[in-house]
Amino acid sequence: MYLNGICFITDRTYSALPLSDMVRRVLDAGVTFIQYREKGKTRREVYEEAVRLRELTRSFNAVFMVNDHADIALAVDADGVHLGQDDLPLKEARTIMGSRIVGISTHSLEQAQEAAAGGADYIGFGPIFETTTKDAGVPKGIDILKTIKQNVSIPVVAIGGIGIESVSDVMSSGADCVAVATAICRGDITTNARTFVQILQYIRRR
Repeated sequence: MYLNGICFITDRTYSALPLSDMVRRVLDAGVTFIQYREKGKTRREVYEEAVRLRELTRSFNAVFMVNDHADIALAVDADGVHLGQDDLPLKEARTIMGSRIVGISTHSLEQAQEAAAGGADYIGFGPIFETTTKDAGVPKGIDILKTIKQNVSIPVVAIGGIGIESVSDVMSSGADCVAVATAICRGDITTNARTFVQILQYIRRR
């Protein structure tokens, strides 16, 4: 299953590397789930960059998701789209994406249940901890992950402020996967990504 460990969300904040170089380093480290998030470019620029990332991720046999834009995800032959609460409604996104993956960010049990009932393939839930990546609201903590898992039947991706020191606790609380941006991009990307992969491999073996 594609949600069996770590999802890397692209983030330019802490690295001067070209995005393709950044993603290649993460893929080289063993991450197989890439989510392309870009808020500061035109839709044409997002499309062109997504084309390049699709080619790169395909060469690693990795899952490639595009944030927000279902039409661009379909146009570049991405594996799926990840939606926020203010993006295209889930029903319409499913119509566009067909059998491809549709994930959606949620911030409460009600939103999580609504997404599951509406046909999402997985939910992102958070922020688990305080995060500087985006304004995602009050941290939820890890205890609520258990409640979410008990009340939805689809996989749960934990997101928000998750670092090397906390990933084990988050996974132990029921998450199927953790989504990480800052904790990989800040510092040595290769070392950070490899450390996450090693921790997740250990957790799965255990």
